[in-house]
Amino acid sequence: MGETVRTLAYGEWPSPIDAATAAAHDGSPESVGFVGDEVWWTEPRPAEAGRRTLVRRRADGTEEPVLPAPWNVRTRVIEYGGRPWAGTAPGGVPLVVFVNFADQRLYRYEPGGEPRPLTPVSPVGQGLRWADPVLLPERGEVWCVLEEFTGDGPSDVRRVLAAVPLDGSAAGDRDAVRELSDGRHRFVTGPRLAPDGRRAAWLGWDHPRMPWDGTELLVADVSPDGTLHDARTVAGGPEESVAQADWTPDGRLLYASDRTGWWNLYRDGEPVCPREEEFGGPLWKLGLRWFAPLDSGLIAVLHGRGAPVLGVLDPETCEVVDAAGPWSEFAPTLAAQGERVVAVGAGPHSAHEVVELDTRTGHARVIGARHEDAVDPAYYPEPQVRTFTGPDGREIHAQVYPPHHPGCAGPADERPPYVIWAHGGPTGRAPLVLDLEIAYFTSRGIGVAEVNYGGSTGYGREYRDRLRGQWGVVDVEDCAAVALALADEGTADRDRLAVRGGSAGGWTAAASLTTTDVYACGTISYPVLDLTGWGTGETHDFESQYLESLIGPRAEVPERYAERSPAAHADRLSVPFLMLQGLDDVICPPAQCERFLARLAGRGVPHAYLAFEGEGHGFRRAETMVRALEAELSLYAQVFGMTPPGVPTLELST
Repeated sequence: MGETVRTLAYGEWPSPIDAATAAAHDGSPESVGFVGDEVWWTEPRPAEAGRRTLVRRRADGTEEPVLPAPWNVRTRVIEYGGRPWAGTAPGGVPLVVFVNFADQRLYRYEPGGEPRPLTPVSPVGQGLRWADPVLLPERGEVWCVLEEFTGDGPSDVRRVLAAVPLDGSAAGDRDAVRELSDGRHRFVTGPRLAPDGRRAAWLGWDHPRMPWDGTELLVADVSPDGTLHDARTVAGGPEESVAQADWTPDGRLLYASDRTGWWNLYRDGEPVCPREEEFGGPLWKLGLRWFAPLDSGLIAVLHGRGAPVLGVLDPETCEVVDAAGPWSEFAPTLAAQGERVVAVGAGPHSAHEVVELDTRTGHARVIGARHEDAVDPAYYPEPQVRTFTGPDGREIHAQVYPPHHPGCAGPADERPPYVIWAHGGPTGRAPLVLDLEIAYFTSRGIGVAEVNYGGSTGYGREYRDRLRGQWGVVDVEDCAAVALALADEGTADRDRLAVRGGSAGGWTAAASLTTTDVYACGTISYPVLDLTGWGTGETHDFESQYLESLIGPRAEVPERYAERSPAAHADRLSVPFLMLQGLDDVICPPAQCERFLARLAGRGVPHAYLAFEGEGHGFRRAETMVRALEAELSLYAQVFGMTPPGVPTLELST
C-alpha cells in the first residue's frame, strides 16, 4: 500500500534534513593525484574547524587520512589557493610535499614520520606562499609557484616559479630557494616539464586581465643545471585564454585555448577535435586540470556545454567516449597514470566522490570519498535543467529544483515560495550536483532556482562576455527574468520570491534588492557592496582589477562605480534581509557590510547581521553553516508567513 500524502502548507513540511546534516556534507574532495600506484586527494573536515586533510587509498582499497589535526592542507596563493600538494614514490615509499594553511610553509612528509618544513617564514606582509608543486626527486627539488609579499599592502606582492631543495636547507634560509622565472608576469601557474625534462611550460598573465580574459602560454628550455632560459610565448594573448597546458608522452605541447570562442584542445598549435563546447574553464585556482594525456596517446578530458563530464578523446579520430555512470558533473581535477584516470564526479543524487576510469575497458567506479546517503534519497531534490528567455530575447540557463517530499504536497490553491540562488564568481557556474543545502529548502516545500546568468562559464566566450561592463545589470536582470518566468507559468508564488548569494552572488542579491521590486526578502553572504572601496586596496591582489572588465575602466567611467554599488543605494532597500559575513575575510572584508548597514540605520528595514569569528571567504566550519542555514530559513518563514517545525527564530531588528 502506498503512503498517504499529507497536504501541508509550503515551507512547513517536516524534513529529515536538518542544518547539521547539510553542514556535515559540505565541501568535496579536491586535488587528486597518484603517489606510486596509490591514489591520494584532499578532503574537507567541517567538524574539525573546517580543515582539509590528505587522504590516501592503498592498493588494497583501504582509505585513510594521512595527517592528523591541526594539519590543514591548503594554500593561500592568490587567496583562492590552488593545488596544495604533490607526491611520488621512489622505490615504492611515498614522498609527499604539501602546504600547511596556518603558516603557509611547504612541508616534506613520509608516512611514519613527522612533516618537516622545507621553506622559511618571512616577516614581510603576508609572508611567503607556495602552490602547484611538481616533485623532482632526481634533482632533489620541488618546483612550484612562489608568492612573496614585499610590503604590508595586499598588492605588494610578486610571483615567480621557484625551486625548493628537498633536503630542508631552505627551511631557515630564503636565499636557498632558487628562482626559475624572471617575474615578468604578475601571475603564473606551476611548471609542467616535458617528458625528457628539457622544456618547461607554464601560464602567465597580468592586470587588469583575469585568467579567463587572456593568458600567455610560455615555454622555456631547461639547462642541465636546472635553470630556465629563452622563455617564449607560444600561444595566448590579451584576448585569448589558455586555461591549462601539459605535455603528451611523446613530447608534444597540449593546451586548452578559447581562441575560437570555446575552450578547445590544441597540440603543438594544431586544433584537436574542434567543437562548440568547453574543454577548459575559469582558472580560479592554480593547478586546475580539465585534461590529462595518457600513455596510449588518448586524452582524458572534462568537456561539455554547461556541466562538464568525463570522457576519453582520441585525437586522431576526434571521437570522445564518456564514462558511464550516475555522474552529471566533474570538478576540474584529474590525474592519469598508465591507462588509469582519476577524477571527482557528482550527480543529482550523489555528492562529489573520487572516481577511477579504466580507459581500456571504459569501466568507471567510485574508489574514494564514496557518497553515502545521509537521509532517505526520496527527499533529494529533482533538478530540471532549463533555458529561459531574458531581456532582448537572450537565453538564460538555470537549474530549477521544485519543492519535493515523498509524503507531503502543498495546497492545491497555493503556489510555493522560491529562492533564486545567484552563484559566486561571477565568472563561474552553479554545478549540477546533489547539494543538501538545496535539499534543506526543497524538502520543506520551498523551491530553489540556480541561475547561470550571462557571464557564467560552460556556454562559450560570448555568453561569458555578456557581463563585461554589465555587472550589477545583466546578472540582476537574468535572475529577475527567471524568478518572474517561474511566477508567470504558475510554478512559483509571485509574492513569495527571495534571492540569495555569496561573494559575487552576494553582490547580485544586494543589487537585486536595491534595484528591483521582484523579491520579498533576501540573503546576502560575504558580499561585494561598495565598488569604490573594493578595487582600491580593500581586496586582494588577484581580483583588485577585476572591475576593469566587469564594470569598465575606472579612469574612464568613475561614476559607474558609485552608481552600480548597492552601498550607494542602501536607501532603496525596503524589504527584510539577512547578511552573513566571515570576520577573517580578506576578499570581501567585513567593512563592506558595516558601511552598508550604517547607511541603513534608522530606516526601519527589518534585518539581521551575523558575523563569524574564524571564518574567511566562504564558510568552512560546521557550526557556522548550521547557524547560517537556520537563520536563512527563519527569515523566509517570517516574511512568507510560514512556521517550519523546529527552526530557531532569527531576531530581526530595524
